[in-house]
Amino acid sequence: MTQRTLAVTGVDGFVGRHVARLAVEGGWRVVGLSRAKEPVSELSSVLSDYHAVDLARQWPEAVRADAVIHLAGLAAVGPSFDRPQEYIETNSAIVTLMCEAMLGWDRLPRVIGVSSGAVYGAGAPTQAVDEGNPTAPTSPYVVSKLLVEQQLGYYARRGLDTVIARPFNHIGPGQGRGFLVPDLTTALRELAPGDPLSAGNLASERDYTDVRDVAAAYLMLAGAPSHEQAVYNVCSGRAVSGHEMLALVASALGIPLPRTIVDPARVRAIDSPRITGSAARLRNEFGWEPQIDVAQSVEDFVAG
Repeated sequence: MTQRTLAVTGVDGFVGRHVARLAVEGGWRVVGLSRAKEPVSELSSVLSDYHAVDLARQWPEAVRADAVIHLAGLAAVGPSFDRPQEYIETNSAIVTLMCEAMLGWDRLPRVIGVSSGAVYGAGAPTQAVDEGNPTAPTSPYVVSKLLVEQQLGYYARRGLDTVIARPFNHIGPGQGRGFLVPDLTTALRELAPGDPLSAGNLASERDYTDVRDVAAAYLMLAGAPSHEQAVYNVCSGRAVSGHEMLALVASALGIPLPRTIVDPARVRAIDSPRITGSAARLRNEFGWEPQIDVAQSVEDFVAG
């Protein structure tokens, strides 16, 4: 049996590293793409090939694959408010150049385009969001993701086998600053005993999934013989508040839970009080279920 090749854009990112390792365990030959001159050391024994490239300018002519998991691009919601056009132009350009190059391949690949659960509107706070829920442009980041989804729909009409994954918040070992668990962990480590913790809106609730479960979902979509739908949510179906997450981080660090004060500068202009997703479509078609609970994800992050 011929070994299948998987190309992973943004391979050295938080999710990309997990995808690459899990793909090799699953028998894939993995080609990584990123802007860094060399792959991170932990991937040196994992990748069969690596290409240092700015994907917003070109797709490497030498790269061919049976499937592509597209993770590259600007990914944090908060900074997008200060750099709106950069987010829109960068994330869109990568998809255009990637897909135009692929249309010239002898065998067209399956492309897993990673969007975001953030594309959905606020909706009813007690209702799990499924793929039929309306979307809403709540940030420049979301605008860029909705644009990318439309582009992938266009290229599907041109013959590419495209699948859109909409992951909700994900956490776990290796996540960098700028996201809730890493930022809370850093803040608590630096907090003097007895001092209050300054934070954003910890009352808001979000749906968190471990990055390793998210990576498994992407690989399932990439390797399946077929798929019935064009869009799939990737989420746990359970909402966890920032206060709950703070308690989990404090517990993992072995320190008392501090008093908190709200920093208005960290509160987003548009912020839904509660977001929970439904992954019923992914579960019913492929049998995917999250295997790692939030507490374990936090413990593994802190330990790492």
